Amino acid sequence: MLLESQEMQGQEIPKLIQPRDHRAKVCVWADLTVDDVDRISESLNSDHVRQVLADIFHLDDFRTNIKTGIIMDLYFYTIMFARENNFNREKTSAVFSIVKKTHEVCIETPFGNVDQTFNYFKELVLCHAVNRPPHSIELFNADEVRKITEYTVNTYFRHFKMYKYAFTPLVRLDLSLSYVGLPVTPPPSEADETSPPEDEVPTEQTTEPTEGETTTEQQKTPEPEESQARKELRTMIQTYLSDEIKKMKTSVEEQIKSTEDSLNKKLEVTEGTKSGKGGRGSPKGKKK
Repeated sequence: MLLESQEMQGQEIPKLIQPRDHRAKVCVWADLTVDDVDRISESLNSDHVRQVLADIFHLDDFRTNIKTGIIMDLYFYTIMFARENNFNREKTSAVFSIVKKTHEVCIETPFGNVDQTFNYFKELVLCHAVNRPPHSIELFNADEVRKITEYTVNTYFRHFKMYKYAFTPLVRLDLSLSYVGLPVTPPPSEADETSPPEDEVPTEQTTEPTEGETTTEQQKTPEPEESQARKELRTMIQTYLSDEIKKMKTSVEEQIKSTEDSLNKKLEVTEGTKSGKGGRGSPKGKKK
């Protein structure tokens, strides 16, 4: 569902929450009470478990509504995971709330928040694995923490983008750019819209012109005038090119001058060396 379509239909646009960090806390019996867990434990088949979950969380349309069906599958398989690992009532309620609260953090914003969600999940698990009341309790042992982490990573976080796509609105950014220094683009011509249709144009008898008449008409046809925007653009380009050419000329002249100075210095050094050698050789010849 696009935010733009909601605005056009007069619906209230949902407030977009930016990704943020959450503080975890103990959540035993937060979502499933003792009676709820007992009702689920007494269920003999999967259909009855789903029906109990639908009654608790008001998911009556889980068979027809896609989003409600996804939520039902998430809750149901979390209960099945707790059963397979023989969790007691407290552990079942805790692991259920951990998965449920992790999902709520995931879908609170349409923007990417996988890091914040995973950090929140880890803190929730630690709150139920370390004995530090009142901030945390030692409910799960190390092996159970490993199983809960592996289950959540392989089932929920592996399909993180799917949950994000299904439960968050689609946000689209319309970006408009304006360039400084360029003339404004003229609006499109409406000549085609105001011209009458082909059926209403009166037909006239025409005669094919001769070659001489065609040449004369082509010579008389004036060239279309250049628009003001194109003239300004042409002037700007010519000015820019002339400035760049001047800079290039100046740079080349400076390089040539520096090269000449360097060569002159080398020649002076070479000539000085030769004259020095000749001066030392002449006295030796006289002595001989």
